[in-house]
Order: sequence, then C-alpha cells, then structure tokens
Amino acid sequence: MSARTIPVPEIPPLDRAALLLDFDGTLVDIAATPGAVVIEPGLIDVLAVLRHRLGDALAIVTGRPLGQLDALLPGSPYAVAGEHGGALRRHPGARIEHPSMPALPTGWLAEAAGLVQAHSGALVEPKSHGLVLHYRAAPDAGPALYEAATALVSRHPGSFVVSPAKMAWEIRPAGVDKGTAVEALMAEPPFAGRVPVFVGDDVTDLDGIAAAIRLGGVGLMVPDAFIDPAGVRRWLASLAA
Repeated sequence: MSARTIPVPEIPPLDRAALLLDFDGTLVDIAATPGAVVIEPGLIDVLAVLRHRLGDALAIVTGRPLGQLDALLPGSPYAVAGEHGGALRRHPGARIEHPSMPALPTGWLAEAAGLVQAHSGALVEPKSHGLVLHYRAAPDAGPALYEAATALVSRHPGSFVVSPAKMAWEIRPAGVDKGTAVEALMAEPPFAGRVPVFVGDDVTDLDGIAAAIRLGGVGLMVPDAFIDPAGVRRWLASLAA
C-alpha cells in the first residue's frame, strides 16, 4: 500500500487540538549523521501556518539538544522539548527548564569516544546529561556498543538507562522521557485544555504516545499511520491547507 492510499488519521479540529511532533524520522528523513538531515522545502512554512491555526499549541518533542533544533527549524514551533524531556522551553524566549537529573559521570564521554574509535564509521554524540552511540555507518558495531553502554550504566544503577534509537544507543537519565515532556507541556497554556496529538516513529516516542493517550488524546506512529516522514509532511500540509 502506498503512503497516498493510507487513510487520513482522525484528529480533533485544530482549534481544539495540540500537536506534538517528534523530529528525526517524523518530520525529516533519518540521515547518516545527526548533522546531515535535510529540511524539505516548504516544511517551515507549513509549520508556521499550523502554529497559527493551532493557536500556538505546536511543539517539537525530540531527543536532540534545543540548539540543534533552533538552527534547523528557526521560529517554527511555539514550544520545544529537547533531550527526551531533559530540556523544556515552553514558548519563544522562555527560560529553559531542566528537571532534576544526574550529571553525566566524569570520564564517560571520553570512554565513549574511545569505544567508537574501534569501529570505523561509528560516532558519539554528546548531550548535556547523556550521550548517543551512533552506528548507522558501522552496523556490525551495534552489539559491541550496546554492551559497552550497558556496562557504563551499570556503574550507577537506577540513575541512567540505555535506550534504543535508529541505529544508535542512547544513554540518558532515568525517569525523564518524552512522556514527562508531553505532560509538562499540556499542563500550561496554550496547550492546556486541548486534545494532545503526538506523532513519533521510534521506541523513545512510545512514552509520548502513552502520555497523549492518558490525557485523552491521540498517538500516531509513523510506520503505521504514514509509512514514512514524507507521508507525515503531506499530512501536515493538508492540515495547513
């Protein structure tokens, strides 16, 4: 079945909805490295129209740091949750909120950098409270990097978790995820009182989907509802139209 024949997901009217979107694999196609993603022509304009029609209740909920998203989608969303809820900006110009989280232990980033050097094509992406081991360009390295990541996390039981991503393993603080980000956003205007619609594509998005459903809303996984990010972009363009 082609993406064009998939039934259009049913969501509340835009004047009652809040749209919370993942970024990589949802709005943009997965790239070989985080810095290689392409923003398709027209996407920023579509998001601007949707933000207006949603009364500003448009947020991006991503694993990326906020600075990266600001550079890629300047001024598009009203609110942004980065690093899987580890950094939250409720509106443009607002201070960035950080829930209580443990700092990445000293030496972990250096150890991770040494690990990826043993696997040509693998790379480490640092984050403020975690790190990501990418192996898209070194697929055979996946099991070894997972073993290394779990060994690091085992040194601080209960403080950090290893989360699977698209050809990557992410070490991040326990107890903070996209679900907690959705709940925090939906608690205040312009999201409060609206019906949350969360769209994501990966395992880490399941927490956001679960939170949206708990709050009486809708959760959509890209492979099931749209097949790929191009299908998501067509859907968003149709909503904007």
